Amino acid sequence: MSDAENQIFRPRLDPAAGPVELTRQLCDIPSVSGDERAVADAVEELLRTHAPHLVVVRDGDTLIARTELDRSRRVAIAGHLDTVPINANLPVRDEIDPVTGEAMIRGRGTVDMKAGVAVQLALALEIVDPGVDLTWIWYDHEEVSSELSGLGRAMRNRPELFAADFAILGEPTNGAIEGGCNGTLRARVALRGTRAHSARSWMGVNAIQRAGALLDRLAEYEAERITVDGLEYREGLNAVRIEGGVAGNVIPDLCVFEVNYRFAPSRSLDEAAAFVRDFFSDADEVEIVDLASGARPGLDAPIARRFVEAVGATPTAKLGWTDVSRFSALGVPAVNFGPGDPLLAHADDERVPVAQIEATATALRSWLAAPL
Repeated sequence: MSDAENQIFRPRLDPAAGPVELTRQLCDIPSVSGDERAVADAVEELLRTHAPHLVVVRDGDTLIARTELDRSRRVAIAGHLDTVPINANLPVRDEIDPVTGEAMIRGRGTVDMKAGVAVQLALALEIVDPGVDLTWIWYDHEEVSSELSGLGRAMRNRPELFAADFAILGEPTNGAIEGGCNGTLRARVALRGTRAHSARSWMGVNAIQRAGALLDRLAEYEAERITVDGLEYREGLNAVRIEGGVAGNVIPDLCVFEVNYRFAPSRSLDEAAAFVRDFFSDADEVEIVDLASGARPGLDAPIARRFVEAVGATPTAKLGWTDVSRFSALGVPAVNFGPGDPLLAHADDERVPVAQIEATATALRSWLAAPL
């Protein structure tokens, strides 16, 4: 394809579109994790062409756009550009919810989280004289393993760009504020046995059957509810995968199951790992394969309290893990705030109310326009 043809087919975003139409345009640029280049190119072109008040830096497929107004406070506002795989749910389409009568936009990424990104992009173009300095961040590889995160990579490469007094992550929250997030841990729990012919099973030790007692204990476990800085976080410890067996006539010598522990942000990484190892102490091996800290709500900071007042909603706890944890690790208090029902994230019928996109933009705009 020639350069001229590339120019014709390269997707572009309309600077005058506003957050609702930008949601449609962003979603219709496929960006499954690992394939964010086209949407990152479109965002970069939009910023460099129509936002001269912003200093734009690109790191891979992550864009960082900053005001340099020498304000006394700086706020970071971030969203990820990637989605989970498409399943016949693009391009987006408009529809009316048959129960509520609300206008909706349906399609992959509408909830998680291109409606949030659209709100951010529209305001990044619009607000040239905010009450605080702003750092807008749109990043790649959020929906995959944490070590691939574009946000994590950019923070390692250019840590000076992420200094802030407060951060907002545009994850779907139904337009409410969700403070902090749970931590997450995955572990592989191994039970060993001895192989034997199943006709002479007494000659072996069945690893799968050994695992039964641990799985029974897990089924009976009641996870805690822990209040952190006034918000209640629900923990969870669950088996999510199991493997074992050799053949239909062989006593298995190995059974491995994977567990996922979602823990309150009051627990440290070491405490979370110690809890899981202790819970499965009679296993032959417990290997921690993924571990990410939670984030405390961060709502005690004055700037955060003013944000809560501006939005006018009672904050609740974020029960999943989000990248607010990365900001919290930098000492930046962070919350989740974006349009879309988190229960519809990754669903094939993913859809976002138009009114919620508009309301989120209005709340964020009014807060940013005031001196903070």
